[in-house]
Amino acid sequence: MCASLINILLVLNDHNFQSAVSWLSTQDPILAKVYEKYGSPPFWSREPGFPSLVHIILEQQVSLESALAAFNKLKAAIGVVIPSEFLGLSDEELLQIGFSRQKKRYVRELALAIQQGDFDLNKLENQANEVVRADMKRMVGIGDWTVDVYLLFCLKRADVLPKGDIALYESIRSLKELPKRPEHHDFIAMTETWRPWRSVGCMFLWHFYLCERGRS
Repeated sequence: MCASLINILLVLNDHNFQSAVSWLSTQDPILAKVYEKYGSPPFWSREPGFPSLVHIILEQQVSLESALAAFNKLKAAIGVVIPSEFLGLSDEELLQIGFSRQKKRYVRELALAIQQGDFDLNKLENQANEVVRADMKRMVGIGDWTVDVYLLFCLKRADVLPKGDIALYESIRSLKELPKRPEHHDFIAMTETWRPWRSVGCMFLWHFYLCERGRS
């Protein structure tokens, strides 16, 4: 079976997630350490679509808490988060909600592309990971990290390593007692044995990162 087809078919669900957690906690000593100390990571997921992608864009380079606060303000302002409602907000309203000037532009252009039929989020569910990446990165402000997080949480793809995620790099640095955070190519090498469940391995690391800081 070709790799592209495997990418489409290997989607996380409640059953295989628990199997992957059990397998990874015996496969890798650092994940076993996380499991022993903090238990299984949650099966984090989000609904695919425009609202989740807007939320992920808000999370770029800021804390989860501040991004969630801005997203909740957006929902309070427009109710249903859909492109037409978002486009009805003024620059001043978006800045007050918590959108930076850059992120305001990113989501505006995304909303326009969806509204005009130039970008279809619905079709991504049936595309291979590399096709999803190429399609999403056509949009201004959407880079590898945003694509990877959408693949992992919204499309529930089982074998994704979000590029540039500081929490992942810091967690593996701490668990492996490294002198500094690894570069992404080193992170890939360190997690080869997690295949084909690298998304679940990342959930272990996020779980560790949050628990160590007393955050849920």
